[in-house]
Amino acid sequence: MRNLYVFLVVILFFACTAKKSTHYDLLIANGNVIDLETGNSTKKNIFISDGRIKKITPVASSFSFKASKTIDATDKYIVPGFWDNHVHFRGGDTLIEANKNFLKLFIANGITTVRDAGGDLTTAVLDWRKQISSGTLTGPTIFTSGPKIDGNQATWAGSLEVTDEASIQKALDSLERIPVDFAKIYDSKISGDVYLKTIAEAEKRGLITSGHMPFTVELNQVVDTGIDAIEHLYYIMKGCAANEKEVTQQMKEKVIGFWDAMPLLMTHYNDTIAQKTFSNLKKKQVFVVPTLHIGQVLSKLDETDHTHDSYLKYMGNGIVKTYEGRINRMKNSSAQAIANGKAVEQFFGTLTKTLNEAGVNLLAGSDSGAYNSYTYPGISLHKELEQMVISGISPLEALKTSAYNGAKFLKQDADYGLVAEGKIADLVVLDANPLENITNTQKIHAVIQKNDVHTATELASLLQNAIQH
Repeated sequence: MRNLYVFLVVILFFACTAKKSTHYDLLIANGNVIDLETGNSTKKNIFISDGRIKKITPVASSFSFKASKTIDATDKYIVPGFWDNHVHFRGGDTLIEANKNFLKLFIANGITTVRDAGGDLTTAVLDWRKQISSGTLTGPTIFTSGPKIDGNQATWAGSLEVTDEASIQKALDSLERIPVDFAKIYDSKISGDVYLKTIAEAEKRGLITSGHMPFTVELNQVVDTGIDAIEHLYYIMKGCAANEKEVTQQMKEKVIGFWDAMPLLMTHYNDTIAQKTFSNLKKKQVFVVPTLHIGQVLSKLDETDHTHDSYLKYMGNGIVKTYEGRINRMKNSSAQAIANGKAVEQFFGTLTKTLNEAGVNLLAGSDSGAYNSYTYPGISLHKELEQMVISGISPLEALKTSAYNGAKFLKQDADYGLVAEGKIADLVVLDANPLENITNTQKIHAVIQKNDVHTATELASLLQNAIQH
């Protein structure tokens, strides 16, 4: 009788266990999950709880579960939430609300994370970040550099000005107190020696660094000093030119200016030198941010009428006013300077493809924000991906430059970058396959931020609420 009793208890235990269901907050069912590492697309069910992907199973598999909410992703495609790896929140206190409005545009375009690459609204950005994290404000996760580091009488308001060892340490102390996610070093006034010293000291502290590059230094010096990312292609082009040393010396002696150097460097591009440069970038794991779309927009300000742009209505009058600087610069440029600018931007498409073929990690960034004329937050990230594909990069490789590489650069890849178990559930459900046509990144069915689901209807409402005039 005792053995029978034990047997019945065991049977009852397993029967109860079999009936027990695992509860999840959200199920995304029957979607085509795109693996950015392999390019494979496989039908899967994604189970989410507490803001993370807890389980991914083949559609055919079965187990007992309950889900508080289900998204039917049949015939849909699932990718990590997009990252815009170069945006700006700036323009002073009078433009705080206009910048805050950008947050809606990012989410409406499936951009769940942005990298704020320097501005003068750090206090506001940190406040938005808290509100977004607590769920009281709709917007992307924000990783920020805080204010830029530059030289004396820096071009951009709010910059931390460095001229010597003491001021470098003070600036870095300030950034660590914020604390920032990376340090952004700018090139408007900083000397070459101080620039290199700033990178070296930031690296000693374990800070991730990115920046422009003063033309009074050579690219290999910057890479070897330890910079982690180069913003824009002007500086890469310089490191690929046979006359880099000559141009550097001319810049030191102030014989020529930055824009004078562009055609000189482009016409002296040398493939052998370029391949050595690319090899060093890859070896040192330096990321490059091409920002192709803004280059195309700005180089064609003389020939494009933007008055009927669909996204212009989301820009407040204060933001539109900041566009005048670049517009007037174009109006006052010579025909030759304008032609040189267009040629350089065309060349940058080829350079981007060559960098990718050499295995250099690229980051998709729009450079959107105040002062950057007609480069609109949100949609411009998709235009950047389009430009990459136009340059000859595959849609898969272009997609990797957004969330996948963005997470790697900021050392956030334990939490972001792939649709995988354990990752934070920042996802975009698309109506069509972006691997077949990169413009399909704009066909958004839903955006998932942890446990929150933004349906297509809600995304349209976000856009409607973002209209400024």
